[in-house]
Amino acid sequence: MCGIVAYVGHREACPIIIKGLKRLEYRGYDSAGIALMNESLNVYKKKGKVSELEAFIAEKDVHGHIGMGHTRWATHGEPNDVNAHPHFSSSKSIAIIHNGIIENYAALKTLLLEKGHTFQSETDSEVFINLIEDIRTNNHCSLEEAVRLALHEVVGAYAIVVLSKDDPDQLVAARKGSPLVVGVGQGEYFLASDATPIIEYTSDVIYLNDHEIAVIKNGELDIRSKEDVKQTPYVQRLEMALESIEKGGYEHFMLKEIFEQPRSILDSMRGRMIAESNHMMMGGIREFENKFVNAERIIIVACGTSWHAGLVAEYLIEDLARIPVEVEYASEFRYRNPIISEKDIVIAISQSGETADTLAAIELAKSKGATIFGICNVVGSSIARATDAGAYTHAGPEIGVASTKAFTAQVTVLTLVAMIIGSKRGTLETTKLHELMVELENIPDKVEKALQLDEQIQEISAMFKDATNFLYLGRGYNFPVALEGALKLKEISYIHAEGYPAAEMKHGPIALIDAQMPVVVIATKDSSYEKIVSNIQEVRARKGRVIAIVTEGDNVIPAMADYVIEVPETSEHLVPLLSVIPLQLLSYHIAVMRGCNVDQPRNLAKSVTVE
Repeated sequence: MCGIVAYVGHREACPIIIKGLKRLEYRGYDSAGIALMNESLNVYKKKGKVSELEAFIAEKDVHGHIGMGHTRWATHGEPNDVNAHPHFSSSKSIAIIHNGIIENYAALKTLLLEKGHTFQSETDSEVFINLIEDIRTNNHCSLEEAVRLALHEVVGAYAIVVLSKDDPDQLVAARKGSPLVVGVGQGEYFLASDATPIIEYTSDVIYLNDHEIAVIKNGELDIRSKEDVKQTPYVQRLEMALESIEKGGYEHFMLKEIFEQPRSILDSMRGRMIAESNHMMMGGIREFENKFVNAERIIIVACGTSWHAGLVAEYLIEDLARIPVEVEYASEFRYRNPIISEKDIVIAISQSGETADTLAAIELAKSKGATIFGICNVVGSSIARATDAGAYTHAGPEIGVASTKAFTAQVTVLTLVAMIIGSKRGTLETTKLHELMVELENIPDKVEKALQLDEQIQEISAMFKDATNFLYLGRGYNFPVALEGALKLKEISYIHAEGYPAAEMKHGPIALIDAQMPVVVIATKDSSYEKIVSNIQEVRARKGRVIAIVTEGDNVIPAMADYVIEVPETSEHLVPLLSVIPLQLLSYHIAVMRGCNVDQPRNLAKSVTVE
């Protein structure tokens, strides 16, 4: 959840670290801090955003060629100056930055208190650094050895970087269950939670594996396992462009990412489908084709927006490939005793590829012999490496905390998965398959057309910016879209919103409807159109205010809705890729009008790498 940056080399470290923290601020923005090595080991930290830290250190001595920084999303201890990272050991000779949770910190803290260590904060991270210091003192060992021994004592997840004033030219880093990337430059090294702080300086990176320790000393990088076995790292070339992580003239990253969707959808299907030649191919499926064709069941595990994409996939796969599908919250799946067999396929979906609950669900499913297929956006991420096969979404970096283009990219890839499996199983007729291929190729242009509704949606947003509750209704393929629309509004505007299958409205939510209740109804023309018309009439009979998302040319629903937003006509199977666009824009504009920080909503972080 937190963001980590570190640097050692020939440049001044502070500007690199501060810039890196700003690029990682979507991972956490409760507080920020920096540790720099010059004549001594200095730590500066501040509650609030990185800009608060930047102002705080403006008059400080921040020169030095080695340092590390951290932007925090609070787990243990409230956001304040004291709980901010980096944390010193009791003697203030060693400092740590840490992303993750140490589950046995309370027992370790009790032991360390008995040994005379003192604590300033409420964090588990301060326990970690005191454990390292205690081991180093008692064993008279090197810093890297003390870190290695400490890793055998802690239980939980971590990505750490450690600095010691007794080793002024050395950085020690380690990871388990939380991402850490090493950037390899010319006579310099970078460490970060992801590649965004690195791409300005180098395209060569190493993704640390779980239980690996990286030691950078005297200009050399040494990577070893927790058992002290030397590792041969794999250096990857970054495909990311610097401009992809800049706002590009948009007021917010979220708005930029909403408007990038025609391209991100196209990129997610590029090379995988050519309608003109009836060509469809996905490497991960080809490798396990027999498994997919003969699967008795597909289980989808995901969290948040990715879970909503999984619900769309349930409709797609069952409809087109005729395989039973279950969609599970990864956070629940991992803590019960699910029935999984070797004939099952588990599809794990995560934008970051680092979601802790989804990773744990993968490990559980692997232990039962299931085949794991991953869908994520970040090359080299933990989920990409933990799965048997998979597909990248190619959406490009998504900086806004509330996912937008990640959702449509995931749905695009999942649509391709359903179409390919259906074709291989013979459950999807060739004529229907070709129709879907042609229509899917047209989706980017239709999304572009839906984005032209932005000004109209701004006007509707102004009417509802002061609402305290929203209800979102959809049927069939549009039910997951209703859930996603409600989630977007909650996330960034802090308005309470709920998504429901439209027919379920009569089983409770209808009691909430009155003249003050905005009801967003996703009512595109599909097999349940007549039913959704009836649902709108039920809302109108109770004086609810209806905002309807309809298919272009509809002349029935506009006569009964208060506000109408038209999207281009498309296949029922593909409609979520269009109907979600107005809901993203509606949430965005309402949040902006309410003065909310849409890119960094309170209490949220982009990548949930802790439980």
